[in-house]
Amino acid sequence: MDLFKLMPEGTTLFTVFAAFLLTLVAHTLARILSKRISGLPMVITALVLVLLFLFIFDWDYDHYYAVAKPVFDHLLGYVTVLLAIPLATMNLKGLPIKKLSIIVIIASLVGALLPMGLAYALSLSHDTILAFATRSVTTPIGLSVAEIIKAPLALANLIIIVSGLLGGAVAKPMFRNISDDRAKGLALGLAAHAFGTVEAWQISHTAGRYAAFGLAVNGLVTAVWVPIFLAAVL
Repeated sequence: MDLFKLMPEGTTLFTVFAAFLLTLVAHTLARILSKRISGLPMVITALVLVLLFLFIFDWDYDHYYAVAKPVFDHLLGYVTVLLAIPLATMNLKGLPIKKLSIIVIIASLVGALLPMGLAYALSLSHDTILAFATRSVTTPIGLSVAEIIKAPLALANLIIIVSGLLGGAVAKPMFRNISDDRAKGLALGLAAHAFGTVEAWQISHTAGRYAAFGLAVNGLVTAVWVPIFLAAVL
């Protein structure tokens, strides 16, 4: 398999299966715990469980990461495409398309320009400012945009992951006084992309579908205007 070329030398099929199974078990347990314990963010819980399992089995994190990363990077593209399924099941009848479009456009602009502006105000490097342009979109789209605008891929990937984790973690406490699952889902999809969408599905199917809608449309809009905007101003 071509994936084995991306892994450490001597990696066996058993090692790949072990890394996949460890991640899957951590995700499943985190999902169960997040449903039973109110306010517990599923993604962060899964990360903590992965680290706990690695400690118990005395498995070096760098080696686990090197084995698991190519597998999940390969699957990530398929998962992003599969977001079309919940989008297709959405009931668009009576949906305020114009208002929703305005929300998505504003979220796309703010999601890219605000972190870039803060990076500029803090006198960060040119490459870092460009990397922050990808903050509000999911990883496959963000890395494609980063490649187009010539931002460092590793830094863009880190920014996307951290922003998604933070967004997913603080969402539930912020939603205590919000009862509309559509608003919760859309906010999570726009602000925390894939991580937020995962958390939204834990709330309800309605929240999950709206999060998927926000993630997909925001990613499409951002992927179009960011490269054009930066090419015009730089």
